Amino acid sequence: MASKPLVSIIMGSANDWEIMQQAARQLQDFGVAFDARVISAHRSPDLLFDYIKEVTAQGVQCFIAGAGGAAHLAGVIAGKTTLPVLGVPIPSKYLKGMDSLLSIVQMPKGIPVATFAIGEAGAANAALCAISMLALHDDGLAKRLTAYRQQQADAIKATTLPAL
Repeated sequence: MASKPLVSIIMGSANDWEIMQQAARQLQDFGVAFDARVISAHRSPDLLFDYIKEVTAQGVQCFIAGAGGAAHLAGVIAGKTTLPVLGVPIPSKYLKGMDSLLSIVQMPKGIPVATFAIGEAGAANAALCAISMLALHDDGLAKRLTAYRQQQADAIKATTLPAL
């Protein structure tokens, strides 16, 4: 996006993009500038720490972190910043993301990570949560979020079931 990113999307592997692009799409649909990167908490911790420092200085307001398996990425980010960290568990090969969910949600007291659903819904909702936080200080964004929510409600009202 052209303007300075307000949200950083970080994933542990390029394979995670299939899920994390749902967060990127939500942010893009609302006109929220973001930066998306692959940075592994385990394979490139120094790069991760440097990146957190860099984007924080540039004005990023929160992080959305997606990881699978051991899924330490969100927790490591939360340990290096006081900005909000939104964790997205990525489905894993053997445990379908339950391992990722438990790794992200089970943070020690004092290092919070807001944890979302496993997979695409979690990525989209993490972005919507970031949008909600940003909308606290952006009236235009707040109006777009309210309109989005109203569209969801209107779609439910308009739903009819097929005849038997």
